[in-house]
Amino acid sequence: MNYDVIIIGAGPGGIFSAYELVNKQPNLKIAVFESGKALKNRRCPIDGEKIKSCINCKSCSIMSGFGGAGAFSDGKYNITNDFGGTLYEYIGKNQALDLMRYVDEINLRYGGEGTKLYSTAGSKFKKLCMQNDLHLLDASVRHLGTDINYVVLENLFDFLKDKADFYFETPVEHIQKTDDGFKIECQNGEYFCRQCIVSVGRSGSKWMEHVCNEMQIPTKSNRVDIGVRVELPAEIFSHLTDELYESKIVYRTPKYGDKVRTFCMNPKGAVVSENTNGIVTVNGHSYEDPAKQTNYTNFALLVAKHFSEPFRDSNGYGESIARLSNMLGGGIIVQRFGDLIRGQRSTPSRIQESFVTPTLNATPGDLSLVLPKRILDGIIEMIQALDKIAPGTANDDTLLYGVEVKFYNMEVAVNENLESCYKGLYIIGDGSGITHSLSHASASGVYVARKISENM
Repeated sequence: MNYDVIIIGAGPGGIFSAYELVNKQPNLKIAVFESGKALKNRRCPIDGEKIKSCINCKSCSIMSGFGGAGAFSDGKYNITNDFGGTLYEYIGKNQALDLMRYVDEINLRYGGEGTKLYSTAGSKFKKLCMQNDLHLLDASVRHLGTDINYVVLENLFDFLKDKADFYFETPVEHIQKTDDGFKIECQNGEYFCRQCIVSVGRSGSKWMEHVCNEMQIPTKSNRVDIGVRVELPAEIFSHLTDELYESKIVYRTPKYGDKVRTFCMNPKGAVVSENTNGIVTVNGHSYEDPAKQTNYTNFALLVAKHFSEPFRDSNGYGESIARLSNMLGGGIIVQRFGDLIRGQRSTPSRIQESFVTPTLNATPGDLSLVLPKRILDGIIEMIQALDKIAPGTANDDTLLYGVEVKFYNMEVAVNENLESCYKGLYIIGDGSGITHSLSHASASGVYVARKISENM
């Protein structure tokens, strides 16, 4: 079949590309290919009773499908250039912020009305952090919540489903350049298009690397973030989360000079597992609906590792650590902070006697057998630093789940239009290695759609 535009990946980048295209050029013939399932069919089989841990589904419904890996996240859209990617280096800081605000307006229009926009501007916590050698990054944060985020995605799909052809559970195997566009090869056939947008997200990093090798598209090594997810009573961080909701705090360790950062803070949320290319890692969700909230707050502590030549496989490094955790714990490992400090593994009885009840069924164990010493030392130092601005963070019963790994695609060479060395082939979203967040990925989708619309 022939299309004007084919979009590969139905995550935030792909969705907002399609949205903008059908609004700007309603006569275009558009197709969206997605390896995962339609939103209504995305169901993780883990129920905590019959199925308690990951069973390695062919397509992980948490990571793949309409909405991408962000579909069941807590729906945080950070409007900032300080973190979340380097999109501004390609399109300019002002335009990047304008596009993120535009995405925010669409989310509000399609079900997110009434949700709160938080801001760190003028916060008293900025000074408190600096007084304790911590650094609070500036951002405005729209928190939709996992439940409202799902509603927004439902409404966006209802808007798009009759205006574009969606091919779910249809992974693309190859992209080939043709005389007048591109050929997209799938198991069920071949499809042709004049313009192609690739937006495969972090979970598509291995596939993206394969395509770049096949098509000889230049790339450069990126980083991998490795760490743990912290869970503690919500009251400990309530003075921060009530005002800021999410606080992005960075700490430079005195021992190694590494930067450790908080990531994906979920007030009154739950810890969850996710499967990336057969590797089970940990993440967190939170809900806007008070009935679905818990008594605990969770957030990630991550250390970014960059590698230089000759080593280029940063994702492989992160995968090896995650596989070790899976091997020792049969999935996710959980450990009390007090046990970690004392050099002893957590046991089921110690976890059961803890004042913090895990929100994820994980295997009690010893994270020091999994995480490299340098990374673990940085995490311990960060927890002790956070204890100064949120007393109780370093309590014995604070839970650490491991491992959390954020995989980034090798950064793909694109120009200021996010266009690869092949004219008409655009690489966007987290799969490009350029964006690392819902807001930046969505903004990149709008940006490219407008470029295509202008050219057509």
